[in-house]
Amino acid sequence: MEPLLLVKNLVRTYGRGRDAVRAVHQVSFTIQKGECLGLVGESGSGKSSLARLLLALEKPDHGDIRMLGASLVKAKKNTLRKMRQHIQVVFQDSNASLNDRLPVWRSVLESLDNFPEVKPPFLVDVRENRRATSVRLLEMVGLGLEHLDRYPHELSGGQRQRVAIARGISLKPELLIVDEPTSSLDVTVQANILKLLKQLQTELEMSFLFISHDIAAVHQMSNRILVMKDGAIVDEFASEQISEPERHDYTKCLLSAVYDLEQ
Repeated sequence: MEPLLLVKNLVRTYGRGRDAVRAVHQVSFTIQKGECLGLVGESGSGKSSLARLLLALEKPDHGDIRMLGASLVKAKKNTLRKMRQHIQVVFQDSNASLNDRLPVWRSVLESLDNFPEVKPPFLVDVRENRRATSVRLLEMVGLGLEHLDRYPHELSGGQRQRVAIARGISLKPELLIVDEPTSSLDVTVQANILKLLKQLQTELEMSFLFISHDIAAVHQMSNRILVMKDGAIVDEFASEQISEPERHDYTKCLLSAVYDLEQ
C-alpha cells in the first residue's frame, strides 16, 4: 500500500563553508493513512527545519517529499497551493499563529476561507454560514459560544491552542503536523490537549506527525516513533518497543531524563 507521505533522503543545510549548519541530513521515512508518527529530539536536533520542509515553506537541498503520490518539492505554485489543503499545521506558539486583531470565530475560519470549495463532512450542513461553522469547530475542540467573540489575548494558553487546533482540522486534512503543541502549557493543560488531539485523530481518521522534545508525550500519542539528533534520524521503532534493549543510546538518554525528572 502506498504511504500517505513519503520522505526520501532529505538534506537541508544553512550557510556555507565553515559556517554551514547541517539541519537535516539524509532523512527518510513514511507516514501511513490514519497513523500518528512521533518525531522526538532535543532543541536544535532539526525537528523544526524538517517541519518547514514538509510544509513546503522551504525547499530541500536534496531529496523528495511525496504526498498522495505527488512531489511537493517539484510541484508548481498552483499545484502546491491545492496540495496544501491536505497538509495543515498546529504550531507551538499559539500567540504567534493567531491574529490578535481577529475575534476567535474569524481566526478559526482562516484555512477554510482559503479553500471555499472544500466541504469537510462534519461541516456540510453549516458550511455556508461562517459563524455556524466556527461554532461547530469550536465545539469539536471543547470551546463554547462564550469564546466566539473573544480575542486571542483574552484566552488562556490552553484555549488559544484549542483554537489553533480547530483551525488545523477545519479542512479535514490528510495530514496534520503538530509541532510542540504543549511545550508552553502547564502539566494539567498539557494532558488535556494531548487527550483532545488523540480523540480528534481517531474520530477524524487523520494522520498526524507529532513533534516534541518530550518523549513521554510522543510515546503517548504515536504508533511509531522517530528519534532525531544532529539533523539525522538515529532510531525508529514501534511505540510499544520503546523500552527494548536495542534502542539507540540517545533514545535511552531521552528516556532516562524523563524518568529522573519524574523521580
